[in-house]
Parts: sequence; structure tokens; C-alpha cells
Amino acid sequence: MIDPRIKLRHIACFLEVARLRSMVKAAEALNISQPAASKTVQELEEFLGEALFDRSRRRLSLTPFGEVFYRYASTSIAALRQGIDAAQGSHEAPLLKIGALPTVSARILPEAVRLFVAEETGVRCRIITGPNEHLLTLLRTGDVDLVIGRMAEPAAMLGLGFEHLYSERVVITVRPGHPLAGRPDFNLGMIAPYQMLMPTPDSVIRASVDRMLLAHGITGLRDEIETVSNAFGRSYVRQSDAIWIISEGVVVRDVEEGQLALLPFDTSETLGPVGFTTRADTVPGLAATSLMQAVRQAAARER
Repeated sequence: MIDPRIKLRHIACFLEVARLRSMVKAAEALNISQPAASKTVQELEEFLGEALFDRSRRRLSLTPFGEVFYRYASTSIAALRQGIDAAQGSHEAPLLKIGALPTVSARILPEAVRLFVAEETGVRCRIITGPNEHLLTLLRTGDVDLVIGRMAEPAAMLGLGFEHLYSERVVITVRPGHPLAGRPDFNLGMIAPYQMLMPTPDSVIRASVDRMLLAHGITGLRDEIETVSNAFGRSYVRQSDAIWIISEGVVVRDVEEGQLALLPFDTSETLGPVGFTTRADTVPGLAATSLMQAVRQAAARER
């Protein structure tokens, strides 16, 4: 029997702390006090007889025991959500929840959803965007049915599966007419005097961007702005001389339409796989399978 002292609030609080790696941020997200969040996690650790978090570092991290418990706790919450959805299914149209990273939201997902809707399945689509870490947490807890975007680092893929669709690089983007646009003698060091728009630290492409810049001796970027907002990045760059480093799929249409320009630099070292991330312990349903096929068709047209 499961220890009757373990309540849903214990699991919910644990999952939120594990997602945010911070007791303070988890408390804010759950709308409770920090001491209450700490007490809830400590109670759960007491009931389980093991530490869930390594508190020796500035940012909380899961212990080996915590990693295993996280996988099963998130799966249990996902199963509970699926049960609720199934019970309510007789009263509502089926809902397909898709987690989409910015790189596919602008490039292949619109065409894929158009193809899916054309099949007239009666399934409603909900598109949820955000940083990769956030979307993977939603996937584990059943708040999304699948995630489409760049593959996460191996450490974040515990209990998850990945299907590769295509590979994509990061690009360096500016407004048309930017002082560096079209420079035949351009080299990466020329970006140093300009304001930079960078991916946030929790974005899946940030590590590859940092490696590229460090490899070319670029540190201490001027007036750096971190953002994963497509709308902000697009608007800000078009109104200034700022330089935006972002996944190619986010700006490919803007470049084709002449709204943005790419600086002539080989960024192939940032190439990474884009595809589906799903839970390894479940089989996608009929609606998810149909949507995935539509995404494959849309992706094939982009190659």
C-alpha cells in the first residue's frame, strides 16, 4: 500500500520544485509561502525515507533517488490527468495538447495543423509554447501530449523518447540595412560592439550558442537581452541595430520576405536535431498519431 500520509499536494509541490530547481520559485508558482513549500517537500522526504534534492549547491538538483521518483511521480500525475480527460471525454470534444518550441511554431507547425484540421477529426488543438524545460515538465505530467522542437540534452530525456525529423542550425539575424549586413569581410568578432539578443539560459539552444561564441573569443556581450519571445525579438531587431541569435526556423519566413537579414557566417557547428519528444511509457493516441503524420509531411516540404 502507498503510505497514506503522502497526499497529492506533496507530489505537486515536489514536481514544481524539481521543474524550477528553486524552492522560492516553486512557492510562487503554487501560490504558497516558501516555508510551506519547504515543509511539504521535507514531509515527503520523511515519508519516503530518502532525500529527494541535493541542497549543497546554489541551485537545487535531484538526487539519484529523486531522479527515479520524479520519473514515476510525473507519470502518475500524467495518468491521473488522462483518466480525468477520458472521463470528461463523453461531454467535450477531444483535445490534443501540443508543446511547441519557437523553432517549429513559426516554421512547420502552422502547415501541419492546417493539414490535421483538414481531416475533420473533430479534435480540438491547443498549442502551448515556452522554454524546453517547461514543456518537458508538462509532457511528463500529461499537460501536453507531445513536444515538437529541438532534442533536449541527454540528462533531461530520462523516460522520454525522440523521433528525428530534420536538423537545424542557429543563425545570426539583423534588420535589412544593418551596418554589418552584406559585409564581404564579415567575421564574428564584428558583433562585439552591438547589443545582442540571446536565448535564455534554460533554452535548448543556449549551450550551443555559448560554445560558438567562446570558440571565436567572444565574451562579455554588450547590453545583452535574454528572450525566447519571437514577437519581441522580431520587433526589437527591426527597430534597432541589435543582433539576434536564434534558431533558423524562427526567422526563416522573415528572411524570405525581406523583413530580416542573416549575417554571412557559417553556424553549422550549432546544428541540432528537431523532432518529436514523447513519453517512453505511453503510446500516442489516434489524434496525436494523426497530427504527428501531418508534421512529418510539413517537415518533408521544408527539407
